[in-house]
Amino acid sequence: MTGAAHDSMVLAAGKIEIGNHPQGHFAGMTFNLDTIWVSLIAGAIVVILGFWARRRLTQANTDHVPSKIQLLWELIVGQVNTQVEANLGVVHPVVVPLAVALFFFILICNWIELIPTELNSHVHLLPSPTADTNLTYAMAIMAMVGVWIFGIRSKGLVGYLKHFLEPYPILLPLNIIEELVKPLTLALRLFGNIFAGGIMISLIAVLLPKWVNWLPNIIWKLFDTLFLGAIQAFIFALLTVLYFGLAGAGHDEEEHGSKTPADARETDADRTTSTESTTAEPALTS
Repeated sequence: MTGAAHDSMVLAAGKIEIGNHPQGHFAGMTFNLDTIWVSLIAGAIVVILGFWARRRLTQANTDHVPSKIQLLWELIVGQVNTQVEANLGVVHPVVVPLAVALFFFILICNWIELIPTELNSHVHLLPSPTADTNLTYAMAIMAMVGVWIFGIRSKGLVGYLKHFLEPYPILLPLNIIEELVKPLTLALRLFGNIFAGGIMISLIAVLLPKWVNWLPNIIWKLFDTLFLGAIQAFIFALLTVLYFGLAGAGHDEEEHGSKTPADARETDADRTTSTESTTAEPALTS
């Protein structure tokens, strides 16, 4: 038996299928129902967590000691702000909250599969919706449309389109292709890593006897879902912030000048010295 034939038998025995979802039809369109309802559940969890955190943050506290949720939230948002400003400078205030919301939404979408809702080998009530390209494409397209709108509002239409001619006008076709490929890579990276976890689980079930495959199955699922799921959520959010930073690059320098913090401190010191000298002149004259 050749290697290709053996691989085909393994994949067939594992019943590894792409795009196998319960579907609904409306107005000539087909909808993957499980992706829709799990995405709605994940979104509702994010919204509930946000309102709960807001309630805890605004709750009256007589001893003025921050709550645990406040400390956790400030730690996460503070670290994201620090990393973004250290690498990209000051970006629009909406970018970091958007990245944090995307991170938690994708994280919940990836982790929700840990809930045991598999009724049988064909019915899974809460599969990870990020294993469906429809969701990853939708998130990537929305993120990139936001990036393009942000870039145009920051630099103007002509100023934003000008960056496609940099560093040389001859690179215009390559720069356009790169911009169009960004949402594809953003979506397929997330989908591929999540879907690959399901393939590994199927391979474990095929290659190992049933009485022993439960242990590596559990170990891999915890590693893939908890660790790799968190990494993929972080990468998606980080790339979104990076794209926003690149779209608005140079806007702050044009608006506020190209002064460094050291230049700003020197200017303030010169202004203070000048003020003191001006104040001292009447006293010397008198």
